[in-house]
Amino acid sequence: MPAALIVLRAVRGDLGTDPVETLQQQTGIWALRFLLLSLAVTPLRHLLGWNWLVKPRRTLGLAAFGYATMHLLVYFVIDQGLALGYIVEDVVEHPWVTIGMATWLMLLPLAVTSTTGWVRRLGGRRWTQLHRLAYVCAVGGALHYTLAVKKDVTLPIAYVAIVALLLGYRLALRRRARGGARLRALG
Repeated sequence: MPAALIVLRAVRGDLGTDPVETLQQQTGIWALRFLLLSLAVTPLRHLLGWNWLVKPRRTLGLAAFGYATMHLLVYFVIDQGLALGYIVEDVVEHPWVTIGMATWLMLLPLAVTSTTGWVRRLGGRRWTQLHRLAYVCAVGGALHYTLAVKKDVTLPIAYVAIVALLLGYRLALRRRARGGARLRALG
C-alpha cells in the first residue's frame, strides 16, 4: 500500500521540490518501519498474547527488504544514474551511505533464506542465528537514517529509540530466561 501511494504521488507530480529525495526518503522510511514492525512481533506476542502475528512476520520482513531495495534502486538509478564511480565515492565519503549499503547487504541473505525450505536446509538453529542479523539491520537502518538527515533529527531519533526499546526487550527476555535456567540447575 505505501508503494502504491508513493507511485500515486509521483504520477500526480506531488513529490515536492526534490522528487528524487522524496522517493529516497519515503522508500527508506518504509523499509525501516517494516523492519521494526517485524521485530515488534515477539514483544507483542509476549506482552499481549497476540500469537497470530507470527504468520505475517515473514511478510513484514520481506516488505522491509523490498522497500530497502527500492530505496537502493532510487539511489543507484535515479539519483546516481548508475555512475559506479560516483557511487563508490559516495560510499567511501559518507558514513550514512556506507552503513546503508552494509545494512542492505545484511538484509539480502535474510530475504533469500526466508522460506520454509531454507529453514530445513540450514536447520532451525543456524537459520535462527542467521536471522538475528535483523537486529543489526535495525540498528544500521536507524543509524543510516539519523546520519542522512541534515536538519531535524527528531523522527530519526524516535526510530533509534524504538530500536533500542525492541532490542532492550529482547535482551531482558534472554537474561530472564538465563536466570531461570540457572535457578533450575541449582534446584
